[in-house]
Amino acid sequence: MSPKLPDRRPPVGFPLRLVPDERGELAFPSLEASVRQSIEVILRTRPGEQLMRQGFGAGLERMMGQPNTVSTRRRIQELVQRALTEWEPRLELIRVDVLELADLPTQVRVEIVYRLRRTGDVQQLGLAMDLGG
Repeated sequence: MSPKLPDRRPPVGFPLRLVPDERGELAFPSLEASVRQSIEVILRTRPGEQLMRQGFGAGLERMMGQPNTVSTRRRIQELVQRALTEWEPRLELIRVDVLELADLPTQVRVEIVYRLRRTGDVQQLGLAMDLGG
């Protein structure tokens, strides 16, 4: 029996969004890109939207129309923390900050800092959210 060679393919997870490279070839996303895509999917999905995973998603749409208060920002922070902790096991959540934007009273900025469990690399993702309230 010949010895098994180590698997040198990059670690990937779902969702896998294939994107053509500069040569037009399709390639799987890196671990970093795959986790980032997964975070975006989790945050954009309403619980109950996916048939086989009824609780999947952050439910941030519930915050639309709410006033931009400390209480609202704290609730957004809790929703993001709960959803990412439950649905993305490839990351260790370090911090979630929800900040008001002085120039835009209906918008908040969500800053997510996390560590990739497999590599230990620290990553950061920020997104703006318009409460419209």
